[in-house]
Amino acid sequence: MSPDQLGFYTLLKKEVMRFWSVLGQTVTAPVITALLYLLVFAQALEGRASAYAGVSYTEFLVPGLIMMTVLQNSFANTSSSLTQSKVNGNIVFVQMAPIGPLEWFGAYVIAAMVRAALVATAMLVVTFPFVKLLPQQPLAMIAIFALASASLAVVGLIAGITSQKFDQLAAFTNFFINPLSFLSGVFYSVHALPRFWYHASHLNPFFYMIDGFRYGFFGKADVAIWQSLLWTGGFFLITSGICLWMLMTGYKMRR
Repeated sequence: MSPDQLGFYTLLKKEVMRFWSVLGQTVTAPVITALLYLLVFAQALEGRASAYAGVSYTEFLVPGLIMMTVLQNSFANTSSSLTQSKVNGNIVFVQMAPIGPLEWFGAYVIAAMVRAALVATAMLVVTFPFVKLLPQQPLAMIAIFALASASLAVVGLIAGITSQKFDQLAAFTNFFINPLSFLSGVFYSVHALPRFWYHASHLNPFFYMIDGFRYGFFGKADVAIWQSLLWTGGFFLITSGICLWMLMTGYKMRR
């Protein structure tokens, strides 16, 4: 095994063990939060709101909540890890290791995807008593899940690289991640929006991630699945290019 490969596996194991050691915070807490959203909105709007023919509001809501939680946790895993390492000063030990930008990038992104998969699986289990969802288009669902979780992991890396303290990271979460998450059609179909907001929603990459994930369960969506895959894949490629440039040039990582 080459030094780069050894460094990759070591960093990947370190990142997985970091969130695994506190599963109550990294997996259980977001699942409980999403379950509360489900209980509140399902009780308030079941029978009063509808999205697709033959699909109840609660059924419509669950995939959106799962993907919203996946996006937020993928971002949090990489951004918090990198920012914490920079604040504590131990990022230097990773920088001194024989590991290149690609291996660094891959280890952080894959670890975040593992956490996202755990969160999504846990949410499917806890929501099964309420809604018995089975994917009708599993390949599309898996493809969107992989691209979406990887994309937000990359965005988290970019946020962690550019942030020098947790206040800056919190601003990134509050002014970018949370608004795009809540305005992406999690709780509603975009067809119910006024014309301006309907078109504005189609500029939000999170909308395509959530809509494509819903398609995997119902075979129905607000836009064609190829559009969701194209937007999500394009978003991943663009953010990955920016992140790899930062890692290769040492942008805000070298003092």
